[in-house]
Amino acid sequence: MKTFMAKPLEIERKWYVIDADGQTLGRLATEVAAILRGKHKPIFTPNVDTGDFVIVINAEKIVLTGNKLDKKKLRHHSGYPGGLKEMSYRDVLQKKPEKAIEVAVKGMLPHNRLGAQMYRKLKVYRGNQHPHQAQQPELRELRG
Repeated sequence: MKTFMAKPLEIERKWYVIDADGQTLGRLATEVAAILRGKHKPIFTPNVDTGDFVIVINAEKIVLTGNKLDKKKLRHHSGYPGGLKEMSYRDVLQKKPEKAIEVAVKGMLPHNRLGAQMYRKLKVYRGNQHPHQAQQPELRELRG
């Protein structure tokens, strides 16, 4: 019996819409990362991008549990001395709610070129409108 290895040209990609309304950030991000990687498919191969496209809508209605709205911070550094910028997730969800989901999902993908390729298949939108109707995405319910 031979081991199956998916070939990049033979992969069929689907489009999924996930509604983030009332979903917990981390639980949503793990589901989205698994779909982007292709772990939900029987042809999953770790070194090939077998995943599907994911559209996340209603990003501003995501939920963080406990004290995370005020205590959890989104940090980035400019590279210059004193260049650390911090923003609490309460501010992030008011100003750029898409960024909170994108950062959470990106951290769950491989940190290499393959992960960057998977990350490009993620589309996050505030509100319930998205410009991808032509791809005929199907609504996907999350587990749990």
